Amino acid sequence: MSSVDTPSRGSESRVYALRPWVAAFARRIPRARGILIFAVVAWFAVLILLPIGTLVRGAWQEGLSASMEALGAPAARHAFSLTLGITVASVLINTVFGTILALVLARQRFCGKLLLEGIVDLPFSVSPVVAGVMFIVLFGSDGWLGRWFESGGIRIVFALPGMVLATIFVTLPFVTRQVVPVLRECGLEQEEAARTLGANAWQTFWQVTLPSIRWGLAYGVTLTVARALGEFGAVLVVSGSIIGKTQTATLHIHQEFTDFHYAGAFAASLVLAIASFCLLVFMELMKKRVEAGRT
Repeated sequence: MSSVDTPSRGSESRVYALRPWVAAFARRIPRARGILIFAVVAWFAVLILLPIGTLVRGAWQEGLSASMEALGAPAARHAFSLTLGITVASVLINTVFGTILALVLARQRFCGKLLLEGIVDLPFSVSPVVAGVMFIVLFGSDGWLGRWFESGGIRIVFALPGMVLATIFVTLPFVTRQVVPVLRECGLEQEEAARTLGANAWQTFWQVTLPSIRWGLAYGVTLTVARALGEFGAVLVVSGSIIGKTQTATLHIHQEFTDFHYAGAFAASLVLAIASFCLLVFMELMKKRVEAGRT
């Protein structure tokens, strides 16, 4: 008995010896948590709240009438309408082909799959300006494909098609990268069960696959819209920023700053920021409402 009791008394003595250190660490946890929360809030305020506050202050600095007048100018209205058109085209194309690419990456096995997955992320690592230069080299008047298009009367660079292509390139990964993890998490069981019950590939996609990936797809579309609205570098290179013709909203903001029209620049920037923010908030609210309806 003594040989058994001795180690237990020794272990108890070590526990009691450690208790002051444990108690001191426990007392520091609330303080450390408060410091961590303060650091996160400060970081968020510096990177997000202060820039937004600067936009609001700049838009109101010369009065609401000056901002509204700047937004109602023909150049501003054309820039926003052009941005909206490019965004819609880019979102539609990337939604369709991004979903197809996600299905291929998540469901198929083939040689070079790893390379394709890396290429999908290429727009994340390549500068938008470099992407614009690549389109100039490819579709310019002396480019590999540009000569062929221009011989048929189709102008790509410094025109709307080139701007759409550049926006599609920089927004390519968002839908695919949001849908692929959802597809892999869902697995193949439900799709195989649908095929066993007699559903064809199209019916399986619409009735089984699409409902299971809808929120991943929705977030991908939302990120694509936000990125397309704020694209600057690639569009600047391929468009030439011609006022009233190929100038998007971001290029219009840059032009307003260059011309020292700060009221118009701040007002247009605030409109783009509010549009992106409202879009993201809307998606979060819709997701919570759907989840609440299920419970």
